[in-house]
Amino acid sequence: MYKNTLKIILIFMFATQLMGKKIIIKMATLAPEGTEWHGMLVEMGQKWNEVTDGTVELRIYPGGVVGDERDMIRKIRIGQIHAAAVTTEGLSELNPDIYSLIIPLLFDDWDDVDWIRERLEDDLIAGIEKSGFKLLTWTDIGWVHWFTKDPMKLPEDLKGMKIFNWAGEFKTLQLWKSGGFHAVQLASIDILSGLQTGLINAIGTNPMVSLASQWFGLANHMLDMRWGLLTGGIVIDKRTWEKIDPKYHEKMYEIIAEIDRKQRETGRYKDGESIEVMKQYGLKVNKLTNDELQYWKEYVKEWYPDIRGSYVPAEIFDKVIALKEEKDLLDSKIKSDEN
Repeated sequence: MYKNTLKIILIFMFATQLMGKKIIIKMATLAPEGTEWHGMLVEMGQKWNEVTDGTVELRIYPGGVVGDERDMIRKIRIGQIHAAAVTTEGLSELNPDIYSLIIPLLFDDWDDVDWIRERLEDDLIAGIEKSGFKLLTWTDIGWVHWFTKDPMKLPEDLKGMKIFNWAGEFKTLQLWKSGGFHAVQLASIDILSGLQTGLINAIGTNPMVSLASQWFGLANHMLDMRWGLLTGGIVIDKRTWEKIDPKYHEKMYEIIAEIDRKQRETGRYKDGESIEVMKQYGLKVNKLTNDELQYWKEYVKEWYPDIRGSYVPAEIFDKVIALKEEKDLLDSKIKSDEN
């Protein structure tokens, strides 16, 4: 009787210790230290620590010190780190359907983004979870613009340039090649040196990222056209998430939702501020006429057969294009009713 009681007490004590054991989550990101994105992750970690009674500690590795986004996903899989704040480049390693969110010139505004992604996200998230990861939240960084060393306005201009392409992303490389463009594979942490040496002279990126990384100093011409969406998400290894006492999960999600809400209210609309700062340091913004913008859109549509089925899986590509057409019709009807 005494021995059985002692065993029960010991088992209970051991289980209690496990539940109260500190869990260290190592999270990687390309966001440089000191940027707003890095600050949001730091804030998230501090609040997680508070609501979990100190049992969850988030350690952030910024600025690509862990490697490129594909390196981050690989290192999560082998347990070297546990989470990452990544763009579609990293998320596509978990679910190729994510590429549907960065079809060139697909979205016209944030209303398009929210409307279309809301109708896709259940399937996109399910695909990520099949890979053994949890998507904690989407992270919208902003719009992608072209930054180049020389002025560029039309696709024919871009064809004469050397475009940055993520190292290891062969689908994109082949897509550029099929379109008659010249892309160069490079790790994102080597973009600055690539611009310095002339290995690349064109990069599609977000203004805030270009400012924070100082790429605009070498690629100081920006095309004032929303080429695509720079989006991503915060992912964590399912095994790590399940080690956290379930009673804390809801509070942790609430913190993520609050940070995401603030980012959507402010971060989404800071591209203009970054552009104005860069203009003070020599950035030249090249404007397009309506006809030139329409030319770009028609050019990309002619590229769709190469994008569909190779870069973006055919089924999700067709679904996204249909959703955009549906959204355009809805907008047109609303505008007509208002008039």
